Amino acid sequence: MRIQNITTPVVVVNCKLGALAIMRSLGEQGISIYGVDADPRAPGFLSRYCKKRFFYGFDERRPEQFVEQLLKVGKEIGRPSILIPTSDETAVFVAEYAEVLSRWFMFPENSPAVLRELISKKGMYELVGLHDVPTPFTLFPESLEDVESSLHKVKFPLMLKGIYGNRLQARNKKKMVTVHSAKELVEQYKDMEEPGFPNLMLQEYIPGGDDQIFMFNGYFNRTSDCPIGLTGYKIRQFPIHVGCTSLGECRWNETVAKLTTQFMKAIGYRGVLDIGYRFDARDGQYKVLDINPRVGQAFRLFVAEGDMDVVKTLYLDLTGQPLPMIIPREGRRWLIEDYDLTSSHDYYQEGTLRLGEWARSFKGVEEAAWFNWRDPYPFVKMVGTLMKQLAAWALKRSGPRKR
Repeated sequence: MRIQNITTPVVVVNCKLGALAIMRSLGEQGISIYGVDADPRAPGFLSRYCKKRFFYGFDERRPEQFVEQLLKVGKEIGRPSILIPTSDETAVFVAEYAEVLSRWFMFPENSPAVLRELISKKGMYELVGLHDVPTPFTLFPESLEDVESSLHKVKFPLMLKGIYGNRLQARNKKKMVTVHSAKELVEQYKDMEEPGFPNLMLQEYIPGGDDQIFMFNGYFNRTSDCPIGLTGYKIRQFPIHVGCTSLGECRWNETVAKLTTQFMKAIGYRGVLDIGYRFDARDGQYKVLDINPRVGQAFRLFVAEGDMDVVKTLYLDLTGQPLPMIIPREGRRWLIEDYDLTSSHDYYQEGTLRLGEWARSFKGVEEAAWFNWRDPYPFVKMVGTLMKQLAAWALKRSGPRKR
């Protein structure tokens, strides 16, 4: 399908890998796309569809500064634009400063308090409990003493996760780990916890393969109704068992869709949503794991007939254009090339992926995160970076050269 009125520009804040997909989805329609990120190497900046790059970065300690920078961007563009944040922190920021940002930008308006609850695993756990949405048993210790006093309440293995996953990843290069004993739990807690800022939680481990993780990707309008909602599941993750989707398939799941749409309607959510569940075969329930109140990195996994996705739906809705009928592309697969290369190796090393199974898994892949015939430069840069990493790894393995 073609968007008829493409006069409204789009500004993407935080131009990581998901922003690259946004620029391609809307840029191919002829819409002017602008990027905002402090990193000049951000993937979205590499796209031919990025009309101009603005080198501003969001700092939670100085949000007013970022407000002024975005207003400069809006003023330079010179007409109202759609603002799309792609991180949890910038999504909350937009909600908190909605009134002043609305001078130049359009975006779905949400309660900042609701968004803060959704991006916090603790707030999310309390919120889903109020609305009878299943979730794994979880504890939120505030100290090592709390952990030790809670050992009688938990079963191993269990997940040690960040309440704010991005904050934990920035400190420890990981958002979660699986622990198998009390001793390992204490050691990992000491290593991962941030002094003065309790940010770790203990969560029940739900057995099953990575393909038991189901996702919902949708857009909710100003009345919190869902004109587009698509579901799918993970085939592989990066890092394996605990990470993001490296290969996934679009597949309809009525239970996941119904759970999500009813929950979002109840809390009055508006905008793009990315949410993940794990199926628990022990009781037959889908249990929510995380909620991202923004465009997710893997949103192009979830595509309907006519190449419709949540970003195009957002654009059509905010510009007052009619929405087409949504027919999911069942069986469509999508991958992140470099992530999946690494995760495939790791699955093979642990003995859970065979060569033939790996080759067959690419059947149905219609799109990749990096490769695009009409926008090739990001893929070329990714391959160059990957080759440098492989060369460094090979050099390290070879050891010192002998005379």
